[in-house]
Amino acid sequence: MLVQALFYSALLSAREMLTPEDASADLIRALNNRLVALSFHIREYYWIDMKKLNEIYRYKTEEYSYDAVNKFNIYPDQISSWLVEWMPNRGGYLIGNLQPAHMDFRFFSLGNLWSVVSSLATVDQSHAILDLIEAKWADLVADMPLKICYPALEGQEWQIITGCDPKNTPWSYHNGGAWPTLLWQLTVACIKMNRPELAARSVEVAEKRISQDKWPEYYDTKRARFIGKQAQLFQTWSIAGYLVAKLLLADPSAAKILITEEDSELANAFSSAINANPRRKRGPKNSQKTYIV
Repeated sequence: MLVQALFYSALLSAREMLTPEDASADLIRALNNRLVALSFHIREYYWIDMKKLNEIYRYKTEEYSYDAVNKFNIYPDQISSWLVEWMPNRGGYLIGNLQPAHMDFRFFSLGNLWSVVSSLATVDQSHAILDLIEAKWADLVADMPLKICYPALEGQEWQIITGCDPKNTPWSYHNGGAWPTLLWQLTVACIKMNRPELAARSVEVAEKRISQDKWPEYYDTKRARFIGKQAQLFQTWSIAGYLVAKLLLADPSAAKILITEEDSELANAFSSAINANPRRKRGPKNSQKTYIV
C-alpha cells in the first residue's frame, strides 16, 4: 500500500513541476491518465470495511464475465479469522496488497496515512481510516504509537514469509513493531481531516515514556511495552517525529506544505470511471454476453 501511495504522490509532484504548454501537453495528459487509473484501482479494489468484508464473504468464485463482481476470483475462505472479529462497524482501510486471487488483509499504517495526506483515498475513506485507528486504539497505539502494521505474522506464516528472520519476530521491528517516527504522518493526516484531537492524544501517549526511554527506534510486544530488542537509542527520526507532531499541532497551518487536496478534474474523471464500472451496473443480463478469456 505504501508503494502505491508514494507513487501517487510522485505523479502529483511530477505534474506540478511541468509548465502547461504545447511541449508538455502529452506528458501532462499521460500523468493525468495514470493518476485516474491508479486512484480508481486503489479506491475500488483495495478498500475494506464491514460492508466490503460482508460482500467478499458472499463472493461467488470462477466468474469470468466482463461484469463479474469477484473480478480477481478471490475465495471467501481467505478472510482471516482475526479480521472477522477485529473489523469495527465504523471505519475501514486500504489493504496491504492485492494479487490475483489473493488479498493481504493486514493494516499497514504508513500506506494508509499517506493515502489520506496525498488524497489517494477519498474524503469518506480518509475519515474511515482515522475512525478505524480511533476504534482500534488499544491495538494500533496502545502504550507507544504507532504500530507499523497489524497484526504481526506468527507461526508458520512468519517462518514462510520472513524466512524465520530473527529481527522480524512477532510484534517486533517491521513485523508489528511500534515506531514513534510515524507520529508526524498521523498528525498531518489528522490535521488534514480536521481531527487534530486524535493526533494530540497519540502525542500525549508517546511523551509519557519516549524521553525516559532515550528515544528508541522502535518498540516491541503487542502493546509496545518494551523497547525494541535491537532498537538503537537517541534516533533522529524518533525525535523528529515527535517534534514535528508537536509543532504541527501548535500551528496546523504549517501542515499545508505537506498536504495534497484532491484535484477537482481528477475527482470528476474518477466519478466517470466509477459510473462506467460494470460491477456497479448489475441489472438484468442481456442475451448477448461479452467474455474475457
